[in-house]
Amino acid sequence: MSRISRRSLLAQSGTTAVGAMVGGAAAAQPAQAAEAAADTTPADFPKGTLFAGTALLGDNPENPRLTIKFSVAATEAPPEANDITPTDLAELLNDFAAARGWQSFTFYGTPAPAPLN
Repeated sequence: MSRISRRSLLAQSGTTAVGAMVGGAAAAQPAQAAEAAADTTPADFPKGTLFAGTALLGDNPENPRLTIKFSVAATEAPPEANDITPTDLAELLNDFAAARGWQSFTFYGTPAPAPLN
C-alpha cells in the first residue's frame, strides 16, 4: 500500500487552491478534474528501483552539489506497519540534508525518469 508524501499533498492542495481562485471547484469540468488528479498521482515504481537526486549547499549555484542514490527491496512483502517505502526514505533524507544546510532533493526513479517526491 502506498502513502502520499507531504510534497504530493501540498501539490494537491495548491492545485485545489488555484482551481478555487479561477472559478471554484464546482465550475471545473469532470474531465479537467480527472486530468488534474492524474497529474499529481505519483509514479508507480517497481521494487528495487534506483532513485537519485542532487541538491545544492545553500542557494548559490556555484556551491557544492550532493548526489544521493538509493533503492529499496525486501525479500518478501513486510506487514504494512513495518514497510519502508522509497517515499519514506526520500522524506527522511530530505529532512537530514536540510538540517545540514542542503537544499531539498527531488529523487527520480530510473530507468523511468519520473519524480518520486
